[in-house]
Amino acid sequence: MTCFQPRLPLGYRLVFYHSIGSTNEEAARLARAGAPAGTLLWALEQTAGRGRRGRTWVSPPGNLYSSLILRPECPASRACQLGFVAALAIGGAVGAICPGLGASYKWPNDVLINGRKVAGILLESEMILHGKPSFVVVGVGVNLRVAPDDTEFPATSIKDEGGGEVEPGAMLEEFAGHFHKWEICWQIEGFAAVRAAWLAQAAISSGLPIQVRLGTSSLHGRFIDLNEEGALLLDAAGERRQIAAGEVFPVSG
Repeated sequence: MTCFQPRLPLGYRLVFYHSIGSTNEEAARLARAGAPAGTLLWALEQTAGRGRRGRTWVSPPGNLYSSLILRPECPASRACQLGFVAALAIGGAVGAICPGLGASYKWPNDVLINGRKVAGILLESEMILHGKPSFVVVGVGVNLRVAPDDTEFPATSIKDEGGGEVEPGAMLEEFAGHFHKWEICWQIEGFAAVRAAWLAQAAISSGLPIQVRLGTSSLHGRFIDLNEEGALLLDAAGERRQIAAGEVFPVSG
């Protein structure tokens, strides 16, 4: 495998690949075949990594590429909150390994360091009856040594930010431990504690101007808050808008 063997929480099972097309795609295939919750895929590189909205996730060796299979007993609208759980887990992992690097969170699924994207999260699921997911795949990519160029939102890596050389396996171990902790919190206490922790390190404070891109259109306004389900609340020219999916960009003024 590699020189670092990650220790995982009880109930997790590691599936390792030197190279794979997409850990999320493979995780979905395994989930359909009956893989249990806690199955954690880890690849040293991806040849067809995917980000949100069908974008390519550049995946050279040296970074972390992983996907976790979950089978939550909840409606799909609540399962989407696992993206916030994953963000807190990445932030916790970065803080544990590189205490001098403070992570912040950009709605809905990005982790930043010094205003630049260091990690992304991709949630994918398949539905069964009554709006419940048969499984959820939580895919994460963390730029440890290499950050892509020419991205729409500025990108960075742990190494670029002065965090040194971080082993992907070490980051995976910390991520899994923090995710397990926050998932239990989410299951027992609901979204409130997760939401509060996320907002405490949000990249954009309440009242600041933002642009929210919604496919082919966009909205401008001021960030208000997250609602109790994780949707973004926007003050758009005095009109309060609730947005369930989109991409946030800061604007000046």
